[in-house]
Amino acid sequence: MDKGNVLVIGNSGVGKSTLINAVIGEQRAETSWGTTGTTKKLNIYESEEAPFRVIDTVGFEPSLIKEFRAINAVKKWSKEAAKKGDPEKKINIIWFCVDGTSRKLFEKTIKDLSMATKIWESVPIIVVITKSYSIPERQENIEMVHNAFAKQKTSKNLKAVIPVVASTYVLNETAFAPPEGITELISCTNEYMPEGIKAADTDIFSFKLKRKNVLSQGMIGTATSAGVVVGAVSIPFSDGIVLSALEMGEVTALSKIYDIKQDEKTKKFINSIIEVGTVGAAAKTLISGIKMIPGLNIAGAGLNAVIAGVFVATLGEASKYLFEQIYLGNKTVEDIDWATKITESKFANDTLEKCKKILENINESSDNKSIANMIKAIFNL
Repeated sequence: MDKGNVLVIGNSGVGKSTLINAVIGEQRAETSWGTTGTTKKLNIYESEEAPFRVIDTVGFEPSLIKEFRAINAVKKWSKEAAKKGDPEKKINIIWFCVDGTSRKLFEKTIKDLSMATKIWESVPIIVVITKSYSIPERQENIEMVHNAFAKQKTSKNLKAVIPVVASTYVLNETAFAPPEGITELISCTNEYMPEGIKAADTDIFSFKLKRKNVLSQGMIGTATSAGVVVGAVSIPFSDGIVLSALEMGEVTALSKIYDIKQDEKTKKFINSIIEVGTVGAAAKTLISGIKMIPGLNIAGAGLNAVIAGVFVATLGEASKYLFEQIYLGNKTVEDIDWATKITESKFANDTLEKCKKILENINESSDNKSIANMIKAIFNL
């Protein structure tokens, strides 16, 4: 077997499909909102680069009949997995997904999941606390999971409890909960894979870096959309200061995606980047250049929306590169002069031309959503 298999199980609506998309690296698992689960059968998801396959189960529904249907689906898979000579169907790791926003349901959820997977008596289990937006509550949630597991026969199989945020969550117009825990989950899963199908450390590092890249692109896209909304106001946009809180949220979130230690040195590093993108000479020069574009005939709110969105996207691109270099060990957060020069160059290079292209395609009827989509398209977000 060239890759291991991970069985994902959890209540309906817990976010299994979003988690799978975040881990595998492709939007292959269907996601939706509703009162019934999206996944109606067992599905296998994999990509060329992912170090393991993910088997998605039918979600547990809020009714006894549907709950038994989910359990039976897993049992059926169990029988298939036990067939001699069919190693591709052997389960190597189980992810128990529990909703971090429904802590009081942990005990019942884990009891149900343990019942559904009891046929795998020795398979390692990783509990994934999805939607783990509240940082202060994470440790408490981890302890609650351990307490709930201690009452189950499968307690000896529990190897880790990992809180995750699978996709960027908007807290308000200037603050975000960035994707977290995804690369930790990838590393932990590979660690408990049997020898022979465990991916090499170098392959895992490369895969995690690519996942960070994609997750950060999504983060920048979300911040860019927020920037358009914040900027679409009829106030002077002379120095970009209106964006400082939003850009601080964006850059801080990107630093967390790249596992940058959050201390005073990092805070100083981030502040130096924000300064370039708000009150720095590069920002002011760019704003002046945009407003001097020949034939510009866009109302103040529309122009401000474009400037704001472009600034947020540009600063996001620069920060992503900076944090990636630090993550790779090529630079440190003490290299502030380097960071300032890189950020200034991002604003000075082709950003004005990108603005021109966007302004050529908008008019008085263009709304914030369409403006944001144009900006994200030209920045490949």
